[in-house]
Amino acid sequence: MGCVSTAETGRRAETVDTEAGPARITWLPAENAKNARLVLAVSHGAGGGIETRDLRALAAALPAHGVTVALVEQPWRVAGKKLAPAPKTLDTGWRGLWPALTAAGLPVVAGGRSAGARVACRTAAELGAHAVLALSFPLHPPGKPEKSRKDELLGSGVPTLVVQGGNDPFGRPAEFPPGKYEITEVPYGDHGFAVPKRSGLTEDQAMEILTAAVTAWLSTLA
Repeated sequence: MGCVSTAETGRRAETVDTEAGPARITWLPAENAKNARLVLAVSHGAGGGIETRDLRALAAALPAHGVTVALVEQPWRVAGKKLAPAPKTLDTGWRGLWPALTAAGLPVVAGGRSAGARVACRTAAELGAHAVLALSFPLHPPGKPEKSRKDELLGSGVPTLVVQGGNDPFGRPAEFPPGKYEITEVPYGDHGFAVPKRSGLTEDQAMEILTAAVTAWLSTLA
């Protein structure tokens, strides 16, 4: 396990060995460390890394609200592979990271986008996650609503917030089943929360909807 500081104030990268291989956490600490309330650990999806617009927006917005953000890169991504492994291997990598995420003694909200959201839901109860943030939860493969992954979402066992694009082909907000979770819609957003010009929303406005919803929800967690 090792750490590398960057020029950005407080930002540091930590490499963590897991049974699935070395993973990486990029830490963005709460602005006032003494007042840090919790850690939000969020991972990427199966087709990209931590540079996505939603993860970047959360990392920029939340430290001012007493939240330390941990951007998690799964071992397959650190190794430079282009395709994500099977869900079981993703879960193994996430479990191996957990001790590093909880080391500060703060409650940890497990989160991720797409495949990362599924991992967070599947492992939340066993790892003792404080809550789950599911960004662009892939409720079903595009065009195949019969292949629902609702059981993963409904089985998280902890307070859960879903943030979903209004036009996400992996599941539009209206398709989500009733359950003990909250859901916020980013109007017109696709799976990556991109919004078309004809929507009248800019990318910045879409990200403001997302970050405002997450910030408000996190403030309600005891």
